[in-house]
Amino acid sequence: MAAPAKLRNIGPKSAAQLRQVGVRSLDDLRAAGSLETFVKLKRAGFKPSLNLLYAMEGALLDCHWQQIPEERRSDLILAADAASAALPKAQPRWFSGARQSDASTSDGTSPAEDQDSDTDAEAGDHADSGGDSSD
Repeated sequence: MAAPAKLRNIGPKSAAQLRQVGVRSLDDLRAAGSLETFVKLKRAGFKPSLNLLYAMEGALLDCHWQQIPEERRSDLILAADAASAALPKAQPRWFSGARQSDASTSDGTSPAEDQDSDTDAEAGDHADSGGDSSD
């Protein structure tokens, strides 16, 4: 199988990200468009820059990304901002999806509250048994 043709303006790291969202050729990029591909990258968890958006648009127009007219760049920025605002807020990788209120103990307290009260009781026990006061 022949290697896919290199997309103009697209470096190896960006090309790898594009492959992961299904864009492997100029035809794939044309079919999706630069803006939709930009949004696909965001949905996939990548953090594409505006320069990558310009680079993809330049690949479609067969020009260097810096030669994209300023008006088109402004249109792309507005569209990218609108599309990004519509995406769900990304959760941190450690986020499990469970809300604190969902994980409560049988007495209605959260595990964190239950744990804090145990710690406070133990701390009080240790403070009382600390020794004699010599007043």
